Amino acid sequence: MTRVLLVDDQELVRSGLRRILRARDGFVVAGECADGAEVPAALTAAGEVDVVVMDLRMKRIDGIEATRRLRAAGARPPVLALTTFDDDELLAGVLRAGAVGYVLKDSPAEDLIRAVRAVAAGDAWLDPTVTGRVLSTFRETSGERLPPGLLTPREMAVLASAGRGHTDAEIATALGISEATVESELGRVRAKLRLRDRAAAIVYAFDHGLVAPGREPVVAQRPDSGLRFSVLGPLRAWRGGRALDLGPVRQQALLAALLLRPGVPVRAGELLDDVWGLEPPGTGGRVVPVYVHRLRKGLRADGERTEDSVIASARGAYRFEGDRVRVDVTEFETRVAEAEQASQTGDFPAAVDAADAALALFQGEPLAGLPGPFAEGERLRLTEQRLTLVQDKAMAQLQLGRVDEVVAELFALLAVHPYREPLAVLLMRALRAGGRRADALAVHRRIRARLRTDLDVEPGPALDRELRTTLSSGRAD
Repeated sequence: MTRVLLVDDQELVRSGLRRILRARDGFVVAGECADGAEVPAALTAAGEVDVVVMDLRMKRIDGIEATRRLRAAGARPPVLALTTFDDDELLAGVLRAGAVGYVLKDSPAEDLIRAVRAVAAGDAWLDPTVTGRVLSTFRETSGERLPPGLLTPREMAVLASAGRGHTDAEIATALGISEATVESELGRVRAKLRLRDRAAAIVYAFDHGLVAPGREPVVAQRPDSGLRFSVLGPLRAWRGGRALDLGPVRQQALLAALLLRPGVPVRAGELLDDVWGLEPPGTGGRVVPVYVHRLRKGLRADGERTEDSVIASARGAYRFEGDRVRVDVTEFETRVAEAEQASQTGDFPAAVDAADAALALFQGEPLAGLPGPFAEGERLRLTEQRLTLVQDKAMAQLQLGRVDEVVAELFALLAVHPYREPLAVLLMRALRAGGRRADALAVHRRIRARLRTDLDVEPGPALDRELRTTLSSGRAD
């Protein structure tokens, strides 16, 4: 159930809201009050509240000041403002005060229901057309501009697109990146600019001149081919916003064997070994040029000649022209390098952010379902890189004292990789840092038992050192 606090000085309006937000639709009206001055007491009386639905025009303390006080008090329920078309100045004020959305009073009941659900789930609920008009008309006059160099070009593009009201899917299509990357980029923007949520990012974009009604945001230039690939999950490809058919799994495995060795000539016989291993097809090497021809046809742009394909051929070998496409693994490697650099300089918040951005690119097991020795080898390599990055991120989180985050993530990961000792070492360290010495010792007992029973090996020196440290910490206490 979504628990709602209603704030409006008209009983008739509150009654109408109660009829719309019915229990059978998943809502509980946890409390009501008639003025902004009464909101703190009403929240206390209501207990847990997921959304505050706040009128703007009230006699003593209006919705703007009440929202500002809630935000100043810290992490409180998000505010969804109730407004009318002639409330432009008030609407601009409440958005800057910290409301995460608004509903026009003459909107259909279904809009209010969707808005409350969206805000309760942590999203913003803004009409870009109304927001653009309001914030441009009442733009702050400080003349402040975004500090140069603070955001990367792509972060600027994501912020500007969000300011126009574009969804993550629309931004991803425009920039040629994944939705997970959009979410990560926007998270970094919010962290750098100290913005509490997406609504605050939209307000910031207008206030700093990044967006104005009637002007599209400047987005990063796409590659000429508009072609992008994802290998950190099932192998997928898009040209612009259109998903491409890559054919049967063996054909996809052949594509992966070229795609992940960009610029390297690979002979047909080597591709046979990569995809079929010790069980070559009955047609022998003749299948390779057939698959290459199908891939060229499926990947080329409208009007593109076959000889201009991203798959080039010369002297019995094939080569993938990697500089003409975007591949998620390339972005992953870039983010990993950023995380390593940040850790080396002691910027642990940036290291965690970069690691999160890299990990968000994974959409499941790398090259999921693809057969052949090459795909299997790449699966293992990329999975190992992922786990190593998780470990590096955990160490940065521990430097920041984020013990609970580390414990939750490592418990889940160790359940999937029960023999990975470095994960167990970090989990024990995090539990010990959180004062959970007994739980840390239990982790050691479990992994030692698994290693002995399943693999007939003893724990390594790192795990034993962590055990001694944990035992010593208990004696010190």
